[in-house]
Amino acid sequence: MKVAIIMGSDSDFQVVEKGIKILKDFGVEVEARVLSAHRTPHLAISYAMDAEANGVEVIIGAAGKAAHLPGVIAGVTTLPVIGLPIKSSTMDGLDSLLSIVQMPSGIPVATVAINGAENAALLAVQMLSIKYPELRNRMKAYRLEMVDQVTEKDKKIQTLY
Repeated sequence: MKVAIIMGSDSDFQVVEKGIKILKDFGVEVEARVLSAHRTPHLAISYAMDAEANGVEVIIGAAGKAAHLPGVIAGVTTLPVIGLPIKSSTMDGLDSLLSIVQMPSGIPVATVAINGAENAALLAVQMLSIKYPELRNRMKAYRLEMVDQVTEKDKKIQTLY
């Protein structure tokens, strides 16, 4: 089980590392790279074209501003690609979100919220769980933990009033 996380810039790492942690918590191998659709397009395309042969099963593409990276990656591989829009200084990440979500017919990119690295990682785990049932079981346990956390918070709030 391996997920590649490709980011357009090392400045995206602060967001991406939250997803890396979740993937590792689920026991998924992670390969993180900085490859730009604009500054290193040949390297990004080469990486994406070789990803499946290198054991990658899902790719998360994190990018800000023009955010073409996930789409470029999706254009040269049949692996599932999850777009992670990164909040930019210009339009608070809306530019990134719209760039990623507006893919042409035939080249899908699943897209999560701006700076939604945790959900990108969880979506990757869900995709992998189709092949690896143990991940589905871990996901069910993860969801139950969330229920317990919310229930505890609810009890705490109830005692205040």
